[in-house]
Amino acid sequence: MSLAEEIMDKWAPVLGGVELKTGSRGVFDVAVDSETVFSKGLLKRFPAKGEIGKLLAPKLGSPPEWRSKHN
Repeated sequence: MSLAEEIMDKWAPVLGGVELKTGSRGVFDVAVDSETVFSKGLLKRFPAKGEIGKLLAPKLGSPPEWRSKHN
């Protein structure tokens, strides 16, 4: 699952969308409302699995229970 899919899977009801921008030289930043929550350039590493979700939760709130439990 891609990072965009993971984010949409958790927060789709509260997001207007996820925008992916192509970059160069290994840029990998994640921002919410123009506020950077993760920057590979600053940290010199890619995020660990689940790290972005943990960083987004304070900004977006806990992921809502929006999927049917009968799937």
